[in-house]
Amino acid sequence: MSDLTVNRMGKIPHRRGRKPWNQSAGWGLALVAPTIIGLCVLNIWPFFQTLWLSLMKYTNVGDPKYIGFENYVKMLTKTATAGSVSIWQATGNTLMFVLLTVPVGVFIALVLATLLNNRIRGKNVYRGIYFLPMVVAPAAVAFVWKWIFNSDNGILNQFLGLFGIKGTTWISDPNTALLSCAVINVWSAVGYDLVLILAGLQSISRTYYEAAEIDGAGPVAQFFHITIPMVSPTLFFVILMRTMTSLKQFDTVYLLVPSRSNPAYRNAATLMTVFYREAFEKFNKGYASAIVIFSFLLISIFTLIQFVAEKKLVHYEE
Repeated sequence: MSDLTVNRMGKIPHRRGRKPWNQSAGWGLALVAPTIIGLCVLNIWPFFQTLWLSLMKYTNVGDPKYIGFENYVKMLTKTATAGSVSIWQATGNTLMFVLLTVPVGVFIALVLATLLNNRIRGKNVYRGIYFLPMVVAPAAVAFVWKWIFNSDNGILNQFLGLFGIKGTTWISDPNTALLSCAVINVWSAVGYDLVLILAGLQSISRTYYEAAEIDGAGPVAQFFHITIPMVSPTLFFVILMRTMTSLKQFDTVYLLVPSRSNPAYRNAATLMTVFYREAFEKFNKGYASAIVIFSFLLISIFTLIQFVAEKKLVHYEE
């Protein structure tokens, strides 16, 4: 009977050469166990611990005390005072940071990736140059740009002075501090997005473009009717990850606008900078944990909206 054998009871046993199910399942579980253990230890357990800590009044003095949802009530009703930022103002700053970085950064990465996808000399060198900021420590990036934005001796103000334009105090001016941080974020992240989008562009078959040329479609029409739809899954992933990263922005803002006495602090402080100050400067860990849960819900809402939009805007090749 080909590869099947029938025993004396008339039953057909397993196919020859196939491992029993429990052995195969055991190997599968063994292979994914490190990832599952890491996920539980580093992500799931800390999340529930943070959720529980947000219901406590916890400082470095004495034992934590259960206070229910008081931290959440305080967070949602607290108004800004001298040297502090309310949760709503920090949320507004965070959303503005997303608006300043995600559309502009993804657009620049898409344009550069499209140019590098063509046959140009030294495109591998350009890829390395654009990706280089990603391998530099955020602290080093922030300090270099802090010198560039220096109001007295910074390169930017000196360059503007050549055209008779008077520069400003970029990271101390409430009107330009968040914008300055956004510029740094776009500059440092565009290389990573470019590499991902370029990989998506290179996976598009040339037959689509050849057929479009036969039909008389120009480069612009090909870009909007072929390139954008075919690379939309990659764009969706890039936008999703860039949005989540911008909503969690901390290092650039904290390093460039470090002092609460800075007049630009209120206009630049994000949710994560407020969390850091509450947790590690004021040691109010319960209140800081409530801010983390609030940020988690905000990120979840944005992610849900993007996945709903993905069903209508993202084209998957069949």
